[in-house]
Amino acid sequence: MKTTSISLLSSFFLFLATAFISAQEEETKIKFSGELKTDQRFLYQSPNSWAWNENRLTFRLSKKFRNDKGKFHTEVWLRNIGLPEITTSSDLYNKGIVDPYNLEIREAYVQLYGFLSKNLDIKIGRQRIAWGTADLINPTDNLNPYDLEDVLDFGRHRGSDAISFDYYFTPSFSLHGTYIPIFQPANMPVGVFADALSPEIVLPPPYHLENLNDNIDMPKYTLGESSTAGIKLKGFAAGIDLSLSYVWGRDGFPTPSYNTISPGDNPGGLNLDIQSTYFRQSIFGFDMATSIAGVGLWAEAAGFLPEKEQVMTTDMTPMFPGSPVPVTRDSIVLKKEMFFKYVIGADYNFANGMYLNVQFLHGFVNERGRENLNDYFFIQYEKRFFDDRLKTEPLQGAFIVSDWNNVKDNYALIYSPEISFMATDNAEITISSAIFAGKGNNPFAKFADYDMFLFGFKYSF
Repeated sequence: MKTTSISLLSSFFLFLATAFISAQEEETKIKFSGELKTDQRFLYQSPNSWAWNENRLTFRLSKKFRNDKGKFHTEVWLRNIGLPEITTSSDLYNKGIVDPYNLEIREAYVQLYGFLSKNLDIKIGRQRIAWGTADLINPTDNLNPYDLEDVLDFGRHRGSDAISFDYYFTPSFSLHGTYIPIFQPANMPVGVFADALSPEIVLPPPYHLENLNDNIDMPKYTLGESSTAGIKLKGFAAGIDLSLSYVWGRDGFPTPSYNTISPGDNPGGLNLDIQSTYFRQSIFGFDMATSIAGVGLWAEAAGFLPEKEQVMTTDMTPMFPGSPVPVTRDSIVLKKEMFFKYVIGADYNFANGMYLNVQFLHGFVNERGRENLNDYFFIQYEKRFFDDRLKTEPLQGAFIVSDWNNVKDNYALIYSPEISFMATDNAEITISSAIFAGKGNNPFAKFADYDMFLFGFKYSF
């Protein structure tokens, strides 16, 4: 039933898009563009396992309505992604296993200009609603679900089926609103990074985990339970872009709410059943961007307030079958108090083809609570040659600190130098490395064994 509801809603949006386009009597030009991209990675550590295989064909199509009253836009990914996982001879009869591929509609919407009022634009359909002024990672960007499939592709989101509007008070000040009827959670990393953002379960000796069952309680697909709404006031004054925003929605990452521990079949073995939910929260945002003497500056902050305290109940009754009362324990996972994530950064283009970008981030996308937010320092330095055909990035990466009182045991380092060459005006070849180091519980500290070589090719048309 849930799947049917989502399919019907998506079909409805696409029907509206088709109807709006068909209603146009005057032919307008269709703008068609896209790209062919390959992304290949293998680990440096012997036996040099293949870490990533993606071949993506992107199609973008836009069509303006007559008299510039609106437009239709769509972006579709057709991909061969992953490696064949063949375990039995019957798999050889399944082409989806032998040659894995998928089709993904990233965006498909109709936008109407001057709808009912000359100052009002509306957009209907699947859309990417990007908020924030920072580079790639935006604490205020919480309407679309995070797309963490490729954990190295920071800031990627999926589109959402939504209705949004922009009302322009003046050319410099406007109000943006969005309503998303269906909740979509974040999708987790795949490949060698599949467990990167999952918490590690450690049991005291002599116990060990024998079986793990992880179940998720999705919100009911009703207007009150699954909806997300956001509003944003934006303006430009005195050379500064400013905005204030508010989002009423759900956290995109599951939070454990009920655990059941039972004895396993072997001595010391335990079975763990985890029930997780997606909690409701309010998000208050602010961002700004400006330029001073050619230096680009930006700052962005978001305050997250859970609707209620998140409590995890651990039920150990199966461990004590003779107990006259249930043996349970409650622990607070997240307090009902506001915690803040923020980012500040700057960039500068030098006259000799050099570019420098630095950012400081407090709180990654999956981190929750005042005591659990890590600090991230990002830097990107690039130098261009031969009329920008050759671009080198000898210094690119991040340094992450989980505990300032003991940095040497709670840090992560990412170093990712890159060279790219424009073979033609449309074809780009990229070679890079990703080197990891670290200690502690930060997710990126787990990547220490996954240093890799990356090769990319992109042809734009």
